[in-house]
Amino acid sequence: MFEGSDLINLRNTMKDDVDFIYNLESNTENSRFIIPWSKVKHLNSLNDDNILHLIIENKNNNKPVGYIILAGLRNPNQSMELMRITISSKGKGYGNEALKIIKDWTYNKFKANRLWLDVKVNNARALHIYKKQGFTVEGTLRECLKSNNGYESLHIMSILKREYID
Repeated sequence: MFEGSDLINLRNTMKDDVDFIYNLESNTENSRFIIPWSKVKHLNSLNDDNILHLIIENKNNNKPVGYIILAGLRNPNQSMELMRITISSKGKGYGNEALKIIKDWTYNKFKANRLWLDVKVNNARALHIYKKQGFTVEGTLRECLKSNNGYESLHIMSILKREYID
């Protein structure tokens, strides 16, 4: 799979990309907002037919600038989960553009009815982008994650097909 926009390309993640992904997750700017996966878990997900693991590349130089994990490809309820979107060069529109493509694929290619995600309540940048992209907060899982700083809460957000089309 290889598609994109004027700014980015999305392509399937390859084994050679896992070091980039692991290093991106390990960066403190990102690790405080995600639950990092092991290299083995990323490698195993590449062969999972329920998961789409993608690299986001800068279209000008084909260098990776992030990755996406989309799950629920075989969900009988037509509900897909944006498990992860992590960007190395923030503030350049890569994440915003990738989300537009993922929403289009979710509803037009995969024929899903719902795209959902969870996001830490203190991740202001991500919350802003998700709301700008039409996601709605459905609820909050209060203090559901134990961290070095105590407990953290997650917002569950989604966008339905009819909201995407409208």
